[in-house]
Amino acid sequence: MEAVVTPFTIFVIAIVVVVFLFVIMAVKSVPQGYEWTVERFGRYTGSLKPGLGFIVPFIDRIGAKINMMESVLDVPTQEVITKDNAMVSVDGVVFYQVLEAAKAAYEVNNLENAILNLTMTNIRTVMGSMDLDELLSQRDKINAQLLHVVDDATQPWGMKVTRIEIKDIAPPRDLVDSMARQMKAEREKRAQILEAEGSRAAAILRAEGEKQSAILEAEGEREAAFRQAEARERLAEAEAKATQMVSDAIAKGSVQAVNYFLGVKYVEALQMVASAPNQKLVMIPLDAANVIGALGGIAELAKDAMQTRAVGGTGGAPSGGGGSGPWQQPRA
Repeated sequence: MEAVVTPFTIFVIAIVVVVFLFVIMAVKSVPQGYEWTVERFGRYTGSLKPGLGFIVPFIDRIGAKINMMESVLDVPTQEVITKDNAMVSVDGVVFYQVLEAAKAAYEVNNLENAILNLTMTNIRTVMGSMDLDELLSQRDKINAQLLHVVDDATQPWGMKVTRIEIKDIAPPRDLVDSMARQMKAEREKRAQILEAEGSRAAAILRAEGEKQSAILEAEGEREAAFRQAEARERLAEAEAKATQMVSDAIAKGSVQAVNYFLGVKYVEALQMVASAPNQKLVMIPLDAANVIGALGGIAELAKDAMQTRAVGGTGGAPSGGGGSGPWQQPRA
């Protein structure tokens, strides 16, 4: 028996198909990290968050699928002229995140292209206002200025620029060679300055040492001179005392005192002649007997002095009798 398809059955099937299509068109599944904008008759009405969402089929439609995750945008290499007219090649990266899907979808056309051109323009502006040396040594400052400028400019687009990094700054090859020579000259200059300062410090220390040595030497010479003067003074006092004693003895009639005084002077004269720094033969009419007699007189003087002390130290010097002194000629 053949199945009969009635018009009612066809109508029910059609209703089921329409309902199924309506459900498919009404239910939307938004992935995590995205937001979809909803447009009704071409006008923005709201946004679908991650998960299941519903729209009115044939009336509403999905407008833009916005990535809400932080994204990275490469800045291509471009030529920049610095303040001191140096040409450098610069590239970088931009990190940004969309905070408001509606503004990112409807406030700007082609968001990534807008961010890229805005960043490249501000790189030329910021880096063009710096000298080459400042450009190479203050990359953090450049990044901070670019971030501030670009972030302020993109706020109406419902997004946040989190970071801008300059990846590479490449001056021309000849300029790099010139900078290397300049750095070498600067290092040689600092080395010469340090060497000169070291030589100066060494000279100062040597001068201080010589000064202290001269001071100590002068103090030593002064002390030695003082000691010598004191010794000469004491020697003079001793000679004066001895001379006074001999004079007192002579005044009391002691011939031995005269013999002692003349014998000492005689021996000193002989010593000076013998110690003269010449090698000549000196002929002096000296009588050996006179020298022996003088020495004998000295011995008699010492003997008499010892006898006087033994007796008790009575005053007066013993008188010299008929003894032969050193200056008396022997009788025939």
